[in-house]
Amino acid sequence: MTEQGTDSTGFPADRIDTSRPHPARMYDYYLGGWDNYEVDREAAERVIRMVPDARPSARANRDFMLRAVREVVRGGVRQIIDVGTGIPTSPNIHEAAREIAPDVRVAYVDNDPIVATHAGAKLTSAGNAGFVLADVREPGAILEHPVVRELIDFDEPVALLLVAVLHFIKDEEDPAGIIRTLTEALPKGSHLVLTHGTGDFHRHIEGNAAEAYRNATAQLTVRGYEQVLPFFDGYDLLEPGLVQVPLWRPDGEGPAPADLARVAFYGGVGVKH
Repeated sequence: MTEQGTDSTGFPADRIDTSRPHPARMYDYYLGGWDNYEVDREAAERVIRMVPDARPSARANRDFMLRAVREVVRGGVRQIIDVGTGIPTSPNIHEAAREIAPDVRVAYVDNDPIVATHAGAKLTSAGNAGFVLADVREPGAILEHPVVRELIDFDEPVALLLVAVLHFIKDEEDPAGIIRTLTEALPKGSHLVLTHGTGDFHRHIEGNAAEAYRNATAQLTVRGYEQVLPFFDGYDLLEPGLVQVPLWRPDGEGPAPADLARVAFYGGVGVKH
């Protein structure tokens, strides 16, 4: 496994905090995965009780991510930094990208050691991919990590993925500043693939899903359209712009109105100018 302090046996058990829910493991539960703990399932179920659309939102978000990855690779990008990888679920980023171009390189980044325990078998074993245990709140450390530096040529366009990550960054943690730090290193023609949880489409629902994340390792801050759009400063948004994720270049005819109403994510893809 390509990560400092890691080997084929994975991380020691005491590196994995099972006392508090973790967003990556809760997301795995929404997607129907099994790599989660009771504390994660309980927190996720509290979210689902308050926002029954949490599961379809998570699935729509993931589908957007795969469509966006294929699109940027069709556009010529051959290297990807995926910050906030989450627990591997096939098809993973490298699998989707290599459907288009087998030579794509991927640097996976996540702050949950349980993700690292799966990385060697499910993310990096095919080669041209590495894993970094790091937090988006320390963007400089991500960019300078030896695994990233080995895989990514910063003289060539890069696709930076921040998918379902920034709503775990509080306003005082300066999410826009984090994006600036990450993207300043990227050359013209690089892509930003970003999604963000929102309450814009669920104002009729009582309760606050953020409450269920209060004791988690990362708390939830949903944002509206006018707050998410500036995250693309310095980028030209590809059509159709920043939209509910099922509306971004859907496969086939697109979502039915009833399905669209259940999705609480904005998503977009921008090209650095």
